[in-house]
Amino acid sequence: MYQHILKAIGESAERFIGIRHQIHQSPEVGFEETHTSDLVAGMLKDWGYEVHRGLARTGVVGTLKVGNGSKRLGIRADLDALPMSENSGKAWSSTVPGKFHGCGHDGHTAILLCAAEYLAKTRNFDGTLHLIFHPAEELLYGGKVMVHDGLFERFPCDTIFAMHNMPGFRECEFYFRKGAFMASSDTLHIEVNGVGGHGAIPEKTIDATLVACQIGIALQSIVSRNVSPFEAAVITIGSIQSGEAANIINSKALMKLSVRSLNPAVRTLLLKRIDEVARLQAQSFGATAEVIHSNGSPVLVNGDDATDFAVEVARDMFGHDKVHTDAPQLPGSEDFAFMLEANPNGSYMLIGAGDEPGYCMVHNPGYDFNDKCLVPAAAYWCAVTERYLK
Repeated sequence: MYQHILKAIGESAERFIGIRHQIHQSPEVGFEETHTSDLVAGMLKDWGYEVHRGLARTGVVGTLKVGNGSKRLGIRADLDALPMSENSGKAWSSTVPGKFHGCGHDGHTAILLCAAEYLAKTRNFDGTLHLIFHPAEELLYGGKVMVHDGLFERFPCDTIFAMHNMPGFRECEFYFRKGAFMASSDTLHIEVNGVGGHGAIPEKTIDATLVACQIGIALQSIVSRNVSPFEAAVITIGSIQSGEAANIINSKALMKLSVRSLNPAVRTLLLKRIDEVARLQAQSFGATAEVIHSNGSPVLVNGDDATDFAVEVARDMFGHDKVHTDAPQLPGSEDFAFMLEANPNGSYMLIGAGDEPGYCMVHNPGYDFNDKCLVPAAAYWCAVTERYLK
């Protein structure tokens, strides 16, 4: 049914793999994706898209309206790289110290560009297509800024889709799940204030380091005693910072937390209890603790109808055996959740990047996007567009 799309995309694959490698060599982190945005905007303009820039600073939206159809479709790809070094050893490795595309956003961008060219050439649909190139996904609020900047007021979408590559899943197979799919993510800072002093005279002090440690122990009771064992929740204390010298009792300590859940109600409970436990535990020592919500993203929830549609297209294109509707819920987080929160008729899916022994997970210095995913993923976006805007 869709062999003509696969054939056409296959003929342009090497060129877009080259574009992917080009982006990979020049990675840019969140809200700094100037050159990547220039590349995307220039290509879209050349193909006849109406190009809009400035949402979330470096975001790009390309709009292509064909015919008189009233339906409006949005497809998103993320642009940004990670602030980490690469050691994949590939010929196209990052040339920018301390930055690299360790999550495959270079691949996602190339996939959507490949589909964009085909759709602009064939124009085999009737309606409005919005291609959303999303900055600062790794910061977990670039999507929030796009929404707040008026993404869906300026570019209304009846449904929205996004896709991510996933190592550890079968190569070039598609994975879907209705409802809650990826966890919320909240970054919290807890500032503990006590009374400092000499390490030999502890009775004259209120040891902020000790208080922080006690808060850390108490926080671990929240998941085990306040959250149902049938719900998923994680509270990770990634950092406790307090002083440098062995003989000084510190007046201040800083704790940094990552908090995740797969249920919005559980997320609310976790944030409430963390604040209570931190403040009251500090108070019991005569200290104070302030909980600061640094940033956060909601649970990613896929719409039932949009997911059913996305599955139907994938099955028609690739067969039932390569389409999985029971993808596991993931404790990682995704900034696309803000877009689904604002526009719930949408779905986020995965394409497997391979599960052979020795595969490298995203956010690992040795990771590289699997270029074999480009053709099926780009062809799939073309099929979704033609089917939805038929």
